[in-house]
Amino acid sequence: MDILLWIIIILLFIASFLGIIFPMIPSVIAIWGGFLVYYFFINSDSLTWWFWTGMIVITVILFVADIIANSYFVKKFGGSKAGERGAAVAVIVGSFITPPFGIIYVPFFTVLAIEMIQRRTAKEAIRASIGSFLGFLGGSVAKVVLQLIMIAWFFIAIWF
Repeated sequence: MDILLWIIIILLFIASFLGIIFPMIPSVIAIWGGFLVYYFFINSDSLTWWFWTGMIVITVILFVADIIANSYFVKKFGGSKAGERGAAVAVIVGSFITPPFGIIYVPFFTVLAIEMIQRRTAKEAIRASIGSFLGFLGGSVAKVVLQLIMIAWFFIAIWF
């Protein structure tokens, strides 16, 4: 029975990384699913309140990683406040429109439109939109790193 449970845990961890590419797979929920399978069906003693507190903090960071990264890069590439806000909303909306690519092109075109409406030059608007794309890449890298930290912390907690 333990082998089956470990297979489920590992598959949930793998699914969490697929969620970075396919936003309709809830990455964080998959990781938490692995934790909870272990806790409720294998051993509830090795995961301490420190572990659970750390996982909650990292989970909150994971939820806002795309939004923060997108806004940061739009601003860094000369986008306006409206462009930053639009990029943040577009990341959320884009994850539901033609996944997985909507999370890339919806913020790009949203920022482009917002910057053009604000009478920016085409060059400035495209530059801010490129910032949106780099924000997606930055957010994805951040999510991979944070998910690896969560999974590594889990294995450290149960083995040591």
